Formats: sequence, C-alpha cells, structure tokens
Amino acid sequence: NADDNAVVLDVRTPEEVAEGIIPNAIAIDIYKGQGFIYELEELDKSKTYYVYCRSGGRSAQACNVMNQLGFKNTYNLIGGFMEWTGEVASI
Repeated sequence: NADDNAVVLDVRTPEEVAEGIIPNAIAIDIYKGQGFIYELEELDKSKTYYVYCRSGGRSAQACNVMNQLGFKNTYNLIGGFMEWTGEVASI
C-alpha cells in the first residue's frame, strides 16, 4: 500500500481467481503459455510487481519469466493466496 509504483499480479487460473482476488490485483493466468508472455509485455517494466498464485510455486516461476523479460523489481509473495490475511475482492 505504501508503494505508489507497486502492482499486485495474480497468476492463478480464472477458476481460482473467481474464488477471490487481492483488491486491485491484475490477473494473468500463467498457464496461458505464450499468451502469458504477450500480456506481460504489455505491462510497465519500471514498476514493482508483487506476484502471487495459490501457494507460491507458480508465482516464483512467473517472477523468473518476468526477470528474463527485463522486469527489474519482482517479488514472489511466499505462501500465496492461501496465506493472504488481508482484504479479498470478488470479480
């Protein structure tokens, strides 16, 4: 919340996102393959990204992909959505 340059990125499937999402997060399904890459390329690489999935595995992969694409500041939210204790929004 304190970082104006922060973006929260949800890399779960649409079915998982339908169960709830961190408010104001952008959802891009990591299982889209090349489509995932295309959507990442549309994002501002100068921002700081906090990436999460259900438990932390896919978001770690997403951070690696993002770093390879030139994103400078990516952070995997360890424990993912299962460990999230903050507000939850629905889509």
